[in-house]
Amino acid sequence: MKLLVLGGTEFVGRAVAQDALRRGWEVTVFHRGVHPAPPGARVLTGDRETGDLKALAEGTWDAVVDTWARAPRAVEDAAAALGKRVGRYAYISSRSVYAYPAPAEADESAPVVEGGDGDYAAVKRGGELAAQAAYGDAALLVRAGLILGPDENIGRLPWWLNRIARGGDVLAPGPADLGIQYMDVRDLAAWTLTALEEGRSGPYNLVSPPGHTTMGEFLRTCVEVTGSDARLRWAAPEVIAAAGIEPWTQLPVWLPPGEEYDFLHRGDVGKALAAGLRCRPVADTIRDTWHWLRTLDGAAPQRPDRPGVGLDPEVEAQVLAGLDD
Repeated sequence: MKLLVLGGTEFVGRAVAQDALRRGWEVTVFHRGVHPAPPGARVLTGDRETGDLKALAEGTWDAVVDTWARAPRAVEDAAAALGKRVGRYAYISSRSVYAYPAPAEADESAPVVEGGDGDYAAVKRGGELAAQAAYGDAALLVRAGLILGPDENIGRLPWWLNRIARGGDVLAPGPADLGIQYMDVRDLAAWTLTALEEGRSGPYNLVSPPGHTTMGEFLRTCVEVTGSDARLRWAAPEVIAAAGIEPWTQLPVWLPPGEEYDFLHRGDVGKALAAGLRCRPVADTIRDTWHWLRTLDGAAPQRPDRPGVGLDPEVEAQVLAGLDD
């Protein structure tokens, strides 16, 4: 297989390129040249932000994987530049495209937002529409959920690992048995490439099954993997809310149970499971991310277009002081 990755040097794109190389595929990455490409990949340079796509004027590929997350015009331009010189087009989208709040256990038939310039949901939906307009039944829409794993450049799992590694009392948002859904970036890459080989098309929700892990298992595993003396002190969602702490951003990964958020951790992934999705244990994701972090001295990369995550230590201390053991 000949694969073109639009991006291919950070997190999701890098995982896709690396998996394809392990399969023995011929891999080309198109990027700005800011980050090194995976060894073994052919490199084309340009800038989708400015419309510099000259490097894509020649060449043919069996499939393309596109991770673009900004104005959908760039997806339209890439499709126009590539034309019929590619066989299939996989666009890494997001479950954020569903109209908010999506009902718990919703599948791919749930209502979606309007696509276009705007917030994250709108641009991702716009990217989907651009891919389908250009490639029709040859377009695969990978609606990923929360993505974790080595090379993460958003900071969610790295923040928890670094916080827990510091030890001491750690504010743990409850309930401990709250199920969470996420996607290891390597499992996302593997499923996407196999789906391209099998000629799959249309939307797929790609995230672990409901109950794949819990908030308690997630945080206890962080303690175990880091070898920390951290003490998890569980706080009810009402306590977190009363302190003005934002779920998802100030306490990454966590969302309180309830109708407003249940879809993000109880969504239906039956279609992807039937199409071969396999999710590794949470301990593997956390352990491998910690090993990667340690090679960086804990300084994880951060995408400049995404806000930082994590809780201010002073706020955490204030909430901890008010907890009953």
